[in-house]
Amino acid sequence: MTTKLISYPNKKLWMAAIKPPMYSVAIMPIWVGTAVAFAETKIFHGVVFSTFLASAILILAWENISNDVFDSETGIDKNKHHSLVNLTANKALIFWLGNSCLGLGLLGILGIAWWQQDLTVIGIILLCCALGYMYQGPPFRLGYQGLGEILCFFAFGPLAVTAAYYSQTQSWNMTSLAASVLVGIATSLILFCSHFHQVKDDIAAGKRSPIVRLGTARGAKVLTWFTASIYPLSLVFVLLGMFPVWTLLSWLSLPFALKLCKHVLQNHNQPEKVSNCKFIAVAVHFWSCLLFGLGFML
Repeated sequence: MTTKLISYPNKKLWMAAIKPPMYSVAIMPIWVGTAVAFAETKIFHGVVFSTFLASAILILAWENISNDVFDSETGIDKNKHHSLVNLTANKALIFWLGNSCLGLGLLGILGIAWWQQDLTVIGIILLCCALGYMYQGPPFRLGYQGLGEILCFFAFGPLAVTAAYYSQTQSWNMTSLAASVLVGIATSLILFCSHFHQVKDDIAAGKRSPIVRLGTARGAKVLTWFTASIYPLSLVFVLLGMFPVWTLLSWLSLPFALKLCKHVLQNHNQPEKVSNCKFIAVAVHFWSCLLFGLGFML
């Protein structure tokens, strides 16, 4: 069965390998950081924003591609038919494709640093890349120790959002840092959801993901609490005067959050049914962050 799927890859497998919806993970931190900057300065540097956005997408592509390469070395992806390495049967090609994406992405960030004569943004993004490598790359493989969500929170939350804010203002402030916490939590939910359907494969490969450590039932409850935390946190920051009241537009994403929690609570121990929960988490992330940033723009 596996051989047949690899020999005759179809469009669905390739789309699953490329994971287009997941690229909102790269877009939203840049959007939110830029929106906070605009709310405070009423200035929008379109070229910087566009360059940062393209670079973020390319760097995330590197991370996704290199993760397929690193996972192929541990055997954890042997049953993952939509792995790029399994689809192409050419690990070296995929490895260098990923590195090319990284190089182009960093070139864009270097362009921003050159325009502004300031190396701060490239320094932050290099730290993001280091965290991304440590997630799956040898000898660290911190994702196998259950630390992936923590790395994800910092890379796509505080670091990426504040870097986007800095790229527009060349300054720091607490509002962007507070906003980054919400973005970081929403992003980590996606990674957390990706573990529910692959517990057996993770255990076989020695990967101690949060769901392996907690069990699917307790993991579903933890997911519910973290998903729910996004909304009262945003309200607290509004009441403290850090966020404009319009940022409560993010609460319009609540139906997706409720759908995610209900789906995982009901199907946490049924891999074939719960495997799509990460895409519901992507919807939570996309709509909550999009509306949150729009609130700053308004």
